[in-house]
Amino acid sequence: MDRRTFVLMGITSLLAGCSGTWNVDYDDAVDPEISKNWHVHAVQVAIPDNLTVSDANTYAPNADIVWHGELGGNRREQVASILTEGLSLGARPLKGPRGIRIHARLEHFHAVTPAAVARAPGAVHNIAYVIQVVDEASGQPLTPPERIQADLEAYVGAAAVTAAIQGQTQRVRIVDHIASVTRGWLGLGPDQRRTFQSVGR
Repeated sequence: MDRRTFVLMGITSLLAGCSGTWNVDYDDAVDPEISKNWHVHAVQVAIPDNLTVSDANTYAPNADIVWHGELGGNRREQVASILTEGLSLGARPLKGPRGIRIHARLEHFHAVTPAAVARAPGAVHNIAYVIQVVDEASGQPLTPPERIQADLEAYVGAAAVTAAIQGQTQRVRIVDHIASVTRGWLGLGPDQRRTFQSVGR
């Protein structure tokens, strides 16, 4: 057995231990008869200080925030920007008379690393946050806090290269995915809830 084969077998064995079931899930969608009366004034995303961050280029870094889809920088700010953009895009169709703010608090954002993209047989962007709608004028909650699991299959190998060439970078895909999940939760589009099998953290 040559060294490359041995290494690939080791990687497959390691990731097999991280295989499992992944979800796009939440408990309760917003009644579209209610949400049609809203329009968004602001989206506010909180990244708790206790969330850990890793820039390690390993297959599954042990951290709450793992993001390599942009050049090095403040990963908390980058992830907050992704979540803000996705939520804003998803809520854009709201054109009702009542102004609202969307509050979101990140729980984890574990995207795939370059090492996983290059060598893993599969991977998952593992994303979760708590979302709530409040009245813009009074601050009164209009929905209870809702935990949203927004996992997404990641592209690896040749598929990742092809997607990037076509403009479907990790960032673009994740923003679009969060937008689709948000539209479903707000009753503005198809319900995105589903379960899938893959390897990942």
